[in-house]
Amino acid sequence: MIEIPKDLLRPESLFEVAVMATAIYAFLRFLHSTRGSVIARGLVILTVLVFGAILVFTSLFRLPVLGQLLQFSLPTILLVFVVIFHPELRRGISRLGENPLLRRFAGTSKDDPYTEIVRAVSRLARERAGALIAFEREFNLDAYVEGGVRIEARVHHLLVEAIFQPDGPLHDGALIVRRNRLEAAACLFPLTENPDLSKRMGTRHRAAIGLSEETDAVVLVVSAERGEMALCHHGELMPNLSVSELESRLRSLMQGGSSHA
Repeated sequence: MIEIPKDLLRPESLFEVAVMATAIYAFLRFLHSTRGSVIARGLVILTVLVFGAILVFTSLFRLPVLGQLLQFSLPTILLVFVVIFHPELRRGISRLGENPLLRRFAGTSKDDPYTEIVRAVSRLARERAGALIAFEREFNLDAYVEGGVRIEARVHHLLVEAIFQPDGPLHDGALIVRRNRLEAAACLFPLTENPDLSKRMGTRHRAAIGLSEETDAVVLVVSAERGEMALCHHGELMPNLSVSELESRLRSLMQGGSSHA
C-alpha cells in the first residue's frame, strides 16, 4: 500500500497548491479570447498535468534524481512557451490595461472607448449613416462574432466611422465591442418578434431590440433615416438621445446601472 507523505498534507503545502491553482486559472483567463488561446490553454494544461504527475510520483516513491530533473527543465519549458506565444502574451498584457478596476485607478484616458464610440456615432448620425453596435457584458456573444468579420482592434472613432460608411462592405451588419475592443463587424442579430412595436420601425432597431431581448448586451443604434441615436437594453428602447445622454447612459449600463439612469 502506498503511503502518502505527511508533508503533502501540511497546511503550507495545501496553501502552495491553492496559490498555484489560482495562478494557473488567472493565466488561462489572461490568454482568453486571443487567437492562440486554444493552443496555449492546451499546452498549459498538458504541462501542468505532466509535471504535476511527475511531482506526485517523485514524492510518493522518493525519486530525488527525477525531481531534480524536473526543477532544471521547468524554466526551459517556460522560456519556450514565452517564445512561441509572445504575440498572445503581449495581447493579453495590453488587455490588462483595459481592466475596469485598473482604469478606475488610472482615470479616464483620452482614448476612452465609450468617448471614442460616442464621438464616432455622433458624426455618423449627423451624416445620416446608420450604425448598429453591441457591447458585450456577461452573456457571451461568440455565436454572433463567428458569423461576422473579426477585427480585434483598439477602439478608435475613425475605425468605427470607416466600418459604417454606406459604401463600405461592412456597414450593413453590426459591430461587436468586447472588453473595450472592436471584436467583429458585419455581424447579424436576431430581429425582435414583439407585436407591439410600430410597423415603421427599421431593421436596425428591430435587430438591436432582438439582441437585447436574448442577451444582456447593451446595443447602440443610429437611424440612417432620421439621424437619431438610441440605446437598447433588456428589450427596452431609449430613443432620440443627445450626445451627452448617450455617453452617460452607455457608461451607466456598462457599469451595471439601471437603464433608467
